[in-house]
Amino acid sequence: MRGTDETSGSLFSYVDLEERIPVRHPLRKIRQVVTDALSSLDAEFEALYTDFGRPRLRRSG
Repeated sequence: MRGTDETSGSLFSYVDLEERIPVRHPLRKIRQVVTDALSSLDAEFEALYTDFGRPRLRRSG
């Protein structure tokens, strides 16, 4: 987009999922299990990525 558009923010709805999902909801446990499982596969995923090109996005948490 060129220039500034002061009204574009009203086109989107920003929802903080941490506020919407109750602390004791099962999805929170599922998310942690999946995150742990994928983290344990980091070395395997790392081997699949090339050493050149666009760097991958690192997420914390």
